[in-house]
Amino acid sequence: MSKIVVIVNASAGLGYCGGWAAALEEKFRRNGAEADITLAQSGAEMIERAERALAEGAPVVAAGGGDGTINAVASVLAGTDAWLGVLPLGTLNHFAKDLKIPLDLDEAVATVVRCKARKVDVGEVNGRIFLNNSSLGIYPDIVRDREQQQRHLGRGKWPAFGRALFAALRRFPFLSVRLKINGEEHLRRTPFVFIGNNEYLQGLTLGARERLDSGKLCLYVAQKPTRLGLLRYAVHALFGKLQQARDFDVLSAAALEIDTRHHHLRVATDGEVTLMKPPLCYRSRAAALNVIAPAA
Repeated sequence: MSKIVVIVNASAGLGYCGGWAAALEEKFRRNGAEADITLAQSGAEMIERAERALAEGAPVVAAGGGDGTINAVASVLAGTDAWLGVLPLGTLNHFAKDLKIPLDLDEAVATVVRCKARKVDVGEVNGRIFLNNSSLGIYPDIVRDREQQQRHLGRGKWPAFGRALFAALRRFPFLSVRLKINGEEHLRRTPFVFIGNNEYLQGLTLGARERLDSGKLCLYVAQKPTRLGLLRYAVHALFGKLQQARDFDVLSAAALEIDTRHHHLRVATDGEVTLMKPPLCYRSRAAALNVIAPAA
């Protein structure tokens, strides 16, 4: 059989080395497959290896890392017949969890080798895809601040995130946006806009999705909340009543547009922040990605 191309994000400083790669190769061999493993040192290297695998006709390309890594490889495979395998090696692993892919590495390898692919949607904004969600406003600011602290001050990810969150809530900037969705326009002044690839559930499963194949994006936006108001939204979400919250919109559509008076906006896609020029044109690319996962 053809080798499974495996691209692992080795730039996260988690101790991946030749011995680790050999052990991973052995895990695939025990499941009856040969693996061609690349320990990539950057996002550009991940994308280049995925593009080369596609050009060589590789039927399966597996990505090992967090949601950003899975996104990088998926951005190459979306719209093709190739199958994406997922080795959840990140901190949160939202995409893997929503697809019920095992978080244990041995079980994840067995899933890549033995399971079939399911077609799932990807979201897209101005040509950039996202598997989980996209956002603008306060969250991209927090991510940017966190990354600067990690890069320039040497802080760990979570201490840097905590400081960035505190600083963002202290500034509490608002963004004026014009939303075009389902043939209607909505003007909102808000600290954040969140767009999910399919609907995010509420209640105790907050942050999870029941399905990834509805062909819809889900828009969440709050209107002029105070800091206390944001806390109230969190409480509503915890008890599954976010749609009942005052001045909070939850809308779904196959496509939508967001415009502002800003010349450029920081936009987060699966935790990666990019500078984009409005208007931001979002769409769902229904069934665009073949992902190896347990049966739905």
